[in-house]
Amino acid sequence: MTQHVNGHTPHSPSAAMAKEILTANGVDPDKKGPSQATQLVALARERYDLFMSDDGRPYGVKVDGPNLALPLRGKAGLRSQLARIYTDVNGGTVPSQSALADAMTVLEGLAANADPRTPHLRVARREDDSILIDLGTSDGRCVHVTPDGWQILPDSPIVFRRSGAMKPLPVPIRDGDGLAKLRDLLNTTEEGFHLLVAFLLAAFIPNLPHPILAFRGEQGTGKSKGAAMVIGIIDPSGAPKRTAPRDLKSWSVQAFNSWAICLDNISIIPDWLSDALCRAVTGDGVVDRALFTDDDVVVLEFRRVLAMTTIDAGALAGDLAERLLTIELQLIPDHRRREEAELDRAYADAHPAILASLFDLLAQVLKALPTVELTERPRMADFARVLAAVDHVTGWHTQASYKATAADAVADVLDGEPFAQAVVDLVRASGPDGLTVTAAQLLESVTAPEKLPKKWPKDPTRAAGQLKRLAPALRTIGIDVDDSKRQPDGNRSRLYRLTASEKHRIPAPGAPAAPEPTPDQHQSPGANTNPSTRTSTHSTREPTPPGTAGTAPGAAPLPAPGHHTTPDQPEHPSPGAPGAPGADLHLFSAPTPTCQGCGDPMDPSLAAAGESTHPGCHPTPTTRS
Repeated sequence: MTQHVNGHTPHSPSAAMAKEILTANGVDPDKKGPSQATQLVALARERYDLFMSDDGRPYGVKVDGPNLALPLRGKAGLRSQLARIYTDVNGGTVPSQSALADAMTVLEGLAANADPRTPHLRVARREDDSILIDLGTSDGRCVHVTPDGWQILPDSPIVFRRSGAMKPLPVPIRDGDGLAKLRDLLNTTEEGFHLLVAFLLAAFIPNLPHPILAFRGEQGTGKSKGAAMVIGIIDPSGAPKRTAPRDLKSWSVQAFNSWAICLDNISIIPDWLSDALCRAVTGDGVVDRALFTDDDVVVLEFRRVLAMTTIDAGALAGDLAERLLTIELQLIPDHRRREEAELDRAYADAHPAILASLFDLLAQVLKALPTVELTERPRMADFARVLAAVDHVTGWHTQASYKATAADAVADVLDGEPFAQAVVDLVRASGPDGLTVTAAQLLESVTAPEKLPKKWPKDPTRAAGQLKRLAPALRTIGIDVDDSKRQPDGNRSRLYRLTASEKHRIPAPGAPAAPEPTPDQHQSPGANTNPSTRTSTHSTREPTPPGTAGTAPGAAPLPAPGHHTTPDQPEHPSPGAPGAPGADLHLFSAPTPTCQGCGDPMDPSLAAAGESTHPGCHPTPTTRS
């Protein structure tokens, strides 16, 4: 078939003339030029340094530009940049989608052959323990914080990456006391503010687990606005507050593309999200199928700074509660409430000074950290070490405050777990030796409510699993859980030894009272004066009327009305002791006296007077018993 060009055949005079023109200019008319894909690859190799990240994602860094890693694909990636460059070089000609796709395939192969690097998001820590914070500006400037201070660098010495969720940080400027300006913007106590500052300092230190900041309070306490400002100090975003993710995949995408995330108005935390938040604190990696493939995967690795706002997040899982740093907010009176536009202006004006003051304090903390040694290491030991350095520099008491908030969070977990409460009551009433049971025996022994809650274990397997999950929280309140033993024979079921520490060994409601001292055990004046532990003849039991039974076997009856002990008298004087008040009271029950004449029971008052028979009766040789 003959091909026509502009109405002429290839052998027309005009086609021959064009061929002559190309030949005269040194161009072989019979040789085709490089394809669009080839030109795109050449442009990329000339202008970008290609590499693969540790998690297998290809990036490119501009050779003569800021040290920012661009992903090969995506809206703001290398693909769109190459398309723009090609269009500029070729007089406005736009490359085809197929050419771009072919070029990306080749560039990914080139990146895989280079040494891998780690592009950082917002913050990075160097080998000398100094810290770099990406300001997010187009020129690639960053803040370099060392133990000797901080400065702004025109270009980062390490590679950063960015995402569409990030906004630039303002350039820090020393302008008065930035922390005081931040204090005026937040509705919290002085103790809570100190914890908040410590959290912000730790948020700029990567490679350590950060606690989850939880703003908790009723409506009208400024939770959402306060959380948005705090997250904006660390990692500004177009969406500083976000709703709870619907599934693990959407959560992992959000977490991968932001250094700091705040989940707003959390009313309940499902189990999968609770586990995901815990993993994001300590470091997580989510594997997913690569786009348009059946046999390849992508990995999203991240460790993040997290915050949430809640009125009451419901029954938290124990492992999540141990990772919380809770800031309680009080209701703001109407006369102190500020308009949101006013707050936004004040925050924007104060943000550069807040950053400068935080970086000044961060430099001092970095200088103190190498000399800090912890005598006790809680669950978030790295963060506790930062708190110790903050306290050393400022004279605050953030360590004690953090420990108290963690204990409160654990108590809230146990309050929301009916099974945990039942286990606590059972163990505390079991005495100093505690109890050793199988999961089935434990489930049978605890007192179950009439209507079983949703989380109440339905079988021994679930009971064992729930006890395992609750064990850290139980240890916090003084109940040790040891599951290292098994039954020596039979089905070799796992044995759970549960013991309460002495100060937490409180009898559960309805449990038998502690045994009272025997008559030869006297109490010294002033000894054991704690009302909760003191042994006394006055107890919570109802007094037994004289002459009636009602005491437990072997237990001493209560004193008769009108009998009181004094500090210089033993609480249980020996029966019949000379001069002892109440010497006529018997601490132990005695047989009822019988008449030696007729054998019938006698009046106790006659027996007490030394009489052995009723009036008018005479002893007989035989008496009835």
